Amino acid sequence: MTSHPRLPGRIAAPVEAGDGTWPQVGSEVGFQNPYLTLTVDTIEAPDGSTHPRVVVRPRRAVGVAAVDEDGRILLVEQYRHPMGRRMLEIPAGLMDVEGEEPQQTAARELAEETDLVAGTWRELMRIAPTVGYSTETITLFHASELVPVAEAERTEREAEEADMAHWWVDLDEAVAACLDGRIFDAKTVVAILAVARA
Repeated sequence: MTSHPRLPGRIAAPVEAGDGTWPQVGSEVGFQNPYLTLTVDTIEAPDGSTHPRVVVRPRRAVGVAAVDEDGRILLVEQYRHPMGRRMLEIPAGLMDVEGEEPQQTAARELAEETDLVAGTWRELMRIAPTVGYSTETITLFHASELVPVAEAERTEREAEEADMAHWWVDLDEAVAACLDGRIFDAKTVVAILAVARA
């Protein structure tokens, strides 16, 4: 790596984060339930000073970019209490079934939230949307060759999911909605832009 000729920093090609951690020298559990644990960890800097850090430790999650034969992507619209509003998102969910692999969870969530089954699956990427305070990772999938779940086998949705709306959106319109702020859920923005780039 060489220094930038005019600005602070170095030029990296290829780009990759370096090794190294700050040791954790203490941890206290502040909250715990079946979905997440919140800890207050103490980390030690290279100069020996210590710093408390709140860490939210949820289960891993998945998201599904379901795309039909005409290139439209499926978005679910639902109320999200932490944001205090309805949000447009790709179908997604927590890996909360013991022994499930990420693609199995993605297929289950797609069926439960949208009444769809995909014939073809491709992993897009794994993301960490909130690295400043959370260990959350989300594995994103592209799903195609979609068919409906049989009426008798559909999941009865509850709470906010019972109020979901489903929208098939042209990919160019979905990208535009990401760039102008109509869609701002992180996993959804990343999945839409990844599908568009591919």
